Amino acid sequence: MHTDRTVRSTCPYCGVGCQILLNIKNERIIRIDAPFDAAPNYGRLCVKGRFGADYVHHPDRLTTPLIRKTRQKPGQRTAARYPDDWREATWEEALDFAASELARIRQTCGPDAITSNACAKATNEDNYLHQKLMRAVIGTNNVDHCARLCHAGSVTGLQLAIGSSAMSNSIAEMKDLECFIVTGSNTTETHPVISTFLKQAVRKNGAKLIVIDPRQTEMTRFATLWLRHKPGTDTALFNAMAHVIVKEKLYNPDFIQSRTEGFSEYIESLEEKTPEWAEAITGVPADDIRRAARMYAQAGRAAIYWGMGISQSTHGTDNTLTLANLALLTGHVGKPGTGLNPLRGQNNVQGCSDSGGLPNVFTAYQPVTDPAVRAKFEQAWFAGHPDLHLPDTPGLTVTEMVDGILTGKVKGWWVMGENPLMSEPNLRHAQEAVEHLEFFVAQDIFFNESNVYADVILPAASFAEKDGTFTNSDRRVQRVRKAINPPGLARADWEIICDLARRLEQKQGRPVSAGWDYRHPSEIWEEMRRLTPAFAGIDYDRLEREGGVHWPCPSFDHPGTPYLFADQFPRGRGRFHAVEYGTQSELPDNEYPFILSTGRVLYHWHGGTLTRPSALNDIWPECTVELHPHDAARLGLKTGDWVDVSSRRGKITVRLLVTGRSPEGTVFIPFHFAEAAANILTDNRIDARAKIPDYKVCGVKIERAAAPPDRPGADIPLEERGAIKDVAAG
Repeated sequence: MHTDRTVRSTCPYCGVGCQILLNIKNERIIRIDAPFDAAPNYGRLCVKGRFGADYVHHPDRLTTPLIRKTRQKPGQRTAARYPDDWREATWEEALDFAASELARIRQTCGPDAITSNACAKATNEDNYLHQKLMRAVIGTNNVDHCARLCHAGSVTGLQLAIGSSAMSNSIAEMKDLECFIVTGSNTTETHPVISTFLKQAVRKNGAKLIVIDPRQTEMTRFATLWLRHKPGTDTALFNAMAHVIVKEKLYNPDFIQSRTEGFSEYIESLEEKTPEWAEAITGVPADDIRRAARMYAQAGRAAIYWGMGISQSTHGTDNTLTLANLALLTGHVGKPGTGLNPLRGQNNVQGCSDSGGLPNVFTAYQPVTDPAVRAKFEQAWFAGHPDLHLPDTPGLTVTEMVDGILTGKVKGWWVMGENPLMSEPNLRHAQEAVEHLEFFVAQDIFFNESNVYADVILPAASFAEKDGTFTNSDRRVQRVRKAINPPGLARADWEIICDLARRLEQKQGRPVSAGWDYRHPSEIWEEMRRLTPAFAGIDYDRLEREGGVHWPCPSFDHPGTPYLFADQFPRGRGRFHAVEYGTQSELPDNEYPFILSTGRVLYHWHGGTLTRPSALNDIWPECTVELHPHDAARLGLKTGDWVDVSSRRGKITVRLLVTGRSPEGTVFIPFHFAEAAANILTDNRIDARAKIPDYKVCGVKIERAAAPPDRPGADIPLEERGAIKDVAAG
């Protein structure tokens, strides 16, 4: 079909950062292709990247600022219905209202009474200004985002072990791997393009793949060895692999001597952690553990890739530390084809963290507690106003924000492009918190389960309607380009933030500090680049020439860094950590005999905000629960039955999918479906260090539902429901 123009951009879904070509006709995206000569995907796209951008034109897009007609009282806040409970407003009125209320809370309760969520779907430039407003204008470090809910365990563990939390090696290396471990990642559904390179390494390069996962994902079909351990027993398995490597002297003594510390104390902790000890805990045969350890250690080069199955746990930090121990033991880090590689979730979750969207750091992880770092940012942000200072105490994490509302510490919340009432664990607890807010301002492209509780909604532009940059999972900074105009009065997030910041400073009687008069996102990036040594050699001109650059890139003559730690670790030496097996997770019992694990399906993404208003929803239109055939037989259930899944926190009604993909005693529910939100069931206990909730292990029970739920499609047999019919057929 003839198009008016083609605009290159970056996919708005997962952390692979695929390059796409938006084909525009009559100001609509009519087709998406991929350039064959562009990293990281080289012409490859998954179903979401190729067919999932039609949400941009959905008639339910927010197109004008909205203000609640009735003022909400703390403890009595309710979800608003559109259009009855809202009135349209001008931008001036909506922003004035938001600024006035935030300024009031700051003046009466202090800056730390306000919290905010940055956005892993927004650009680096949007998120940089978001955290700048919170820190420089409101005066608090209470800014966090969904990285807390997906990879905080990875971040904390890697920081402790090596001093850096990003993926260490590049996607480009994957097709040439020699040996690699995939654990806690359903890669073919969560990062489909990455999975094609990993499969290529096996089929064309003869690479040996070790899959370590309770669930039978598609990657197990390509594995030399699949270790199916019991959910939540990861540390026991990884410790036993380390025991084998030490006892059989398969470790790298030169690397350990020159690049690490704490080895002697660490190997003492492994003495009793034999494969037989681990077999009793994990269910994995001891000889398979030995085989996996030898395969990984004896490879010339080997890599580890993991997903949220490792990090989303009360012991997510420990899981990551045990993986880091394996890499440090063998020296499989600091070279191509090796490394410690957490596969990041949303399209810009890496960039949102890099841009300062965390409560304890500025851009590229410069600590807010460091006086020299604060002085640098104060000089840039408060030029000419030496009396203005930045807060020096780390702020609240997203999980702490929810608790802070209920204790009265938090009064106001600004949420940009996130949906806490789908992503938080134990949603009834989170909803109760939202109901107690004094003021709630939301900034988004659709109504969602959270922003219907807001006092004011600010309509934002989608990825296709603004310029900026995303940073993918392997630290590659890439351009996002405006292809069409936003609908109605919707505006780019960075423009909304600048307007809000100016109004806030005026309401607070402060001089308007320099830096809120940007004309283009390139000027925002330029400010961030000057303040961030890791980004110093990257600008828009270079991105236009090269397509993308991996940070750290300290100068314009630096090539960028596809793989990290060639010479040293950021903390100096990598540190071994002794980790004892144990769990704080809610384990099954007689009343709740099944373990619940949550995750994604291929056709949807996270809370479904983008994919549910897309044609992808026709392919996988409803929530299912996977149950092992033996468990189904005991309960007298079959595929297609409506069942109630209950935990100590709530109940949802879903379709049953009888399959051996989930092990006996474990059920799996995707978390994309608001009408059957998996996080009604999940537990809000957290990893003490990373503050990440446990989405992978909690106790549930399954019972036949009394009747189908009252929702569209409930009367259609499961075997007729899009792609679900193929899975149901086996």
